[in-house]
Amino acid sequence: MSKSPKLSKHDDYDDQLNQLLQIELVKLQRQIITSGLRLLIILEGRDAAGKDGSIKRIIQHLSPRETHVVALGKPSSYEEGEWYFQRYVAKLPSAGELTIFNRSWYNRAGVEKVMGFCTDTQYKQFMGSVNEFEGLLVDSGIQIMKYYLDIDKKEQAERLESRKTDPLKQWKISPIDEQAQNKWEAYSVARDVMLLQTSSKKAPWTVVNANSKKRTHLNLIRDLLSRVSYLDKDEKILTVDPEVVMPCPPLGKKPPKLAS
Repeated sequence: MSKSPKLSKHDDYDDQLNQLLQIELVKLQRQIITSGLRLLIILEGRDAAGKDGSIKRIIQHLSPRETHVVALGKPSSYEEGEWYFQRYVAKLPSAGELTIFNRSWYNRAGVEKVMGFCTDTQYKQFMGSVNEFEGLLVDSGIQIMKYYLDIDKKEQAERLESRKTDPLKQWKISPIDEQAQNKWEAYSVARDVMLLQTSSKKAPWTVVNANSKKRTHLNLIRDLLSRVSYLDKDEKILTVDPEVVMPCPPLGKKPPKLAS
């Protein structure tokens, strides 16, 4: 995956984000609250791909009462004995809420698969049931939007290294980071299988070229807004760069060309 070009002077990041897109996000939230909608956004991707930064820009001016960010840690011994989806179900949005999963049940298709944290049987059970599970959620009235943020190996190495020297990023360092580069190819294979088998008609994947943080933020938000109905939408500012945001074909079709 090639590195995205920098924003031009005309394409000013702060103006677009603060003065345009975040205002549209507030409009969207107003619609969610007044109409009792339930919106679930799932953000997955490689380590250091920018999930935290993207979430920060999305929720910056939204109501904390109706906006929830879910980033579950390692399951407890009690939770390991539950149905795999059970602890996530408890965090799903209620009427009038927007919920963002910073990683999700797709941990099983990614880090758990690559790092050997689940058995082959558990992995196969997950892959065989996740589409049906998400279909039930959609049929119950939850709109699901799934984004996979991808970066190339060099960009990931630079971002992981910056975590070691930036005192404001120390909290992001984890033992898993050490394996992100060593197991790059294994993560690539797991990612491709996940996208190939779980991009369904009811809950398709969208892939984001996240090599440029600013272009990622702007285009991910544009895509999100363009796919949800709300009053007074300003369509003219929601044009998405196809080099940054790439729809993933449904079930069994080859996903977009990604970093390998």
